[in-house]
Amino acid sequence: MSDQSDQALDPEDRKLLTLARSARARNGVPEGAAVRDETGRTYVAGTVDLPSLRLSALQTAVAMAVASGAASLEAGAVVTESEAVPAEDLSAVHDLSGRTTTVLLAGTDGQLRATVASG
Repeated sequence: MSDQSDQALDPEDRKLLTLARSARARNGVPEGAAVRDETGRTYVAGTVDLPSLRLSALQTAVAMAVASGAASLEAGAVVTESEAVPAEDLSAVHDLSGRTTTVLLAGTDGQLRATVASG
């Protein structure tokens, strides 16, 4: 895990953080996430918390990418109150990517906290 300033972010990575933050706010959920696939398409999701189904926002975004036919992921972003990206979330990203993929972790204010490798 490494710290990185917001100014050093690629515009496409900044877009992922903005989409993730918007999903969290719009849906009133604990987390928002966004992932970008190998073609540049983005998938945006919030936490799923049903009695029979619980998925983090990042797991949901990965599932949406898989369901849409994505072959791999270039990057992901999570906006959350949590201080870290759970291992099972990173595993979901890695499962689709088959390689190390960068996941950006931001606070609810959208400020980047860390950059984490999925693999």
